[in-house]
Amino acid sequence: MLAPRESIYTHYQPAYIPDHEPGAAAYWFISRTGNLLIRETADGVEIPEAAESGELGLAIRRTQYVGTWKGTPCYAASAESEIASVEGLAFHPLRSLYGKMDEGLFHLAGRAVQLAAFGLTHRFCGTCGTETVPSPKEHALLCPACGSVSFPRLAPAVITVILKDRQVLLARAKHFTNNMYGLIAGFVEPGETLEDCVRRETKEEIGIIVTNIRYFGSQQWPFPHSLMIGFIADYESGEIHVDGEEIVEAGWFDSDKLPVIPSPVSIARKMLDWYVEQYAG
Repeated sequence: MLAPRESIYTHYQPAYIPDHEPGAAAYWFISRTGNLLIRETADGVEIPEAAESGELGLAIRRTQYVGTWKGTPCYAASAESEIASVEGLAFHPLRSLYGKMDEGLFHLAGRAVQLAAFGLTHRFCGTCGTETVPSPKEHALLCPACGSVSFPRLAPAVITVILKDRQVLLARAKHFTNNMYGLIAGFVEPGETLEDCVRRETKEEIGIIVTNIRYFGSQQWPFPHSLMIGFIADYESGEIHVDGEEIVEAGWFDSDKLPVIPSPVSIARKMLDWYVEQYAG
């Protein structure tokens, strides 16, 4: 049901070993504490392009080749410090860049930021403590001593539009600002199916039972390393009782009387836009 969006693979070709000529210009996806280095121009923002990372004026570590974007080589890396003095370059929160660059490129930036963070948190083998090395075949880190393999962490989470007649259930989490309301969401636990997670999170957070769970769509969510899987579900029984820990308020809303809802960067907003389109009037 999620409207088609540009795939990351429309212009992106993943690879693990550089095969370009030495000195070729490359895109550098450099992150620091979750922020991405971008070049600000009169027309918007761009990923910095350089033959070598040193041209960008900052020290980096754990460089990883990630493939090509429209034929141009791409590297992911972590910065050790703030940008020094290269005009036009600055670190920005990745989420703030949505809508300012090609959507497929935004997805690639999210991939690069996650891979860079993975490289930092898995510098050493969790089994024997030996320093890891990149795999030549996939985005993974290998232990040269014991052979252990570590893959990038990905945390699946469900998010659900819950319908009752023509109304939608919206909830305000304790950490939300600007009196914003959103959808019920939560991380999948060991032993659960995605549908089980929808049932459990809904019961735990607002006390109701849902039925007729069906798939809506998914979204990569690199904040810091999630995959959001969207569902639609129908109300079956129960009264709203918020848990008071994660959710502090919840209620049923009509399509023409929604409170402040999430921004367009999130699948939550896309799901609510779908709801309004289906149930307007």
